[in-house]
Amino acid sequence: MLLTPEHMGLANFGPVPPLPGSRLAQPAFCGFALKNSRETSPSSLSLPRIGGKMAAFFVSSPLSLSRSPLLTNLFHLTKSKPLVSSSFALPRRHPSSILQNYPLRSLSPSNFAAGAHTSTALNRDDLVVLGIETSCDDTAAAVVRGNGEVLSQVVSSQAELLSRYGGVAPKMAEEAHSLVIDQVVQQAVENANLSENDLSAVAVTIGPGLSLCLRVGVQKARRVAGTFNLPIIGVHHMEAHALVARLMDKDLQFPFLALLISGGHNLLILARDLGHYVQLGTTIDDAIGEAYDKTARWLGLDMGRGGGPALEELAREGDENSVKFKIPMRQHKDCNFSYAGLKTQVRLAIESRNIFTDKSSLSSESSHDRRVRADIAASFQRVAVLHLEDRCERAIEWALKIDPAIKCLVVSGGVASNQYVRSRLHHIVKKTGLRLVCPPPSLCTDNGVMVAWTGIENFLVGRYDPPPPANEPEDFMYDLRPRWPLGEEYSQGKSEARSLRRARVHPSLTSIVHGSIEQQV
Repeated sequence: MLLTPEHMGLANFGPVPPLPGSRLAQPAFCGFALKNSRETSPSSLSLPRIGGKMAAFFVSSPLSLSRSPLLTNLFHLTKSKPLVSSSFALPRRHPSSILQNYPLRSLSPSNFAAGAHTSTALNRDDLVVLGIETSCDDTAAAVVRGNGEVLSQVVSSQAELLSRYGGVAPKMAEEAHSLVIDQVVQQAVENANLSENDLSAVAVTIGPGLSLCLRVGVQKARRVAGTFNLPIIGVHHMEAHALVARLMDKDLQFPFLALLISGGHNLLILARDLGHYVQLGTTIDDAIGEAYDKTARWLGLDMGRGGGPALEELAREGDENSVKFKIPMRQHKDCNFSYAGLKTQVRLAIESRNIFTDKSSLSSESSHDRRVRADIAASFQRVAVLHLEDRCERAIEWALKIDPAIKCLVVSGGVASNQYVRSRLHHIVKKTGLRLVCPPPSLCTDNGVMVAWTGIENFLVGRYDPPPPANEPEDFMYDLRPRWPLGEEYSQGKSEARSLRRARVHPSLTSIVHGSIEQQV
């Protein structure tokens, strides 16, 4: 495989065209530095020499590792981590010029010479990051200062679409994002009393999520970053849910245990450091938020503000012990979740009681019918949360064995705004001596603040990409990661019954960061 100067890009930064035979033809933004080395490269590749020096390929951040077609080809050739010789420079962290001339306005190949590191300190007050979130059904943007000050937050909800379609319709959600994304971002910047010229970087969710929706946010983020010559930071959606707790609680330090619960995810992770996560458990089928939404829909509740809040409200009127649902997976001694079976139990209970699920009938039904629905809602919620409690108790036990320094359990994600969930989990952590940390409800659901803050945390350790070009071609292939694990699985947490599809899953964030760090040592 010959890597020509054309493949590496002749400009300081530019899209790298896909190499012949590349399975993932996603462009990366790269530059190259000249290294005083005449060592031969691996036999499977030939690096160009410029002025008698070896050209060293540069990928700007660990999050770019798997995005580069060059590295992708090497990965498939070796069937393991990318082949790298001493003349093949893998991701370099913050070049000295970026921090010394902060905020970033210009870059040149000389800035990326091998070993370009710096200890220059940044003033957090001067760091201002725009965060953009479009992974599912909310269009959100926020501006956050490096010291944690939230300068603005704007969220455009798709409640009407949710109500009309009974859930998220990806194509409709994409169109809704496209209609409001410019207005949402502009309003966030204006509400912060700033202009784009005052920004230091742009952070955007690149996964996991719905590809159609992710694309809208990434396109907008790259337009802003390219127009104003700003670094861009790709953010993991679930990492953002976990790290936003550190924005609100300054005493929260690594390591900590996190339960991330939403419509699409159930995750128990041990957060050992930024970019270093151990997955103790996940769902083998449906997430708790999905179960809440389906139950609410079957009960005929108004889905306009989401099934979870509607069901939580109705459940307050019911008897949680009136309907006997089986608690999932009590015979499995791991930390994984399953809500598909509970959903089936609920559906059968509703059908056996001949409940009419036209949402317009809920307010006009008899008091008896309403009580029946409330009893089902309360009984479902009790068992759904008992399943969380079971898994959290075991996860706390495992986590303390792995790292006894853990002091906190963070609970975040959309379902974490449920007050019943919070109160039950508070009892669990109280028994174990840990402290429960929950972001405010407005920061549990999808928002731009969590994306901006995660961007800040990553920027401060040098994990970001250089500014994209101001004008990208229409056929540019964006780096979207709809299925992107956060951490590596804990050996005892693997489930033989796991039914999750494994095809087209992106390497985990943790493995990417570790791979980059290993190459720098």
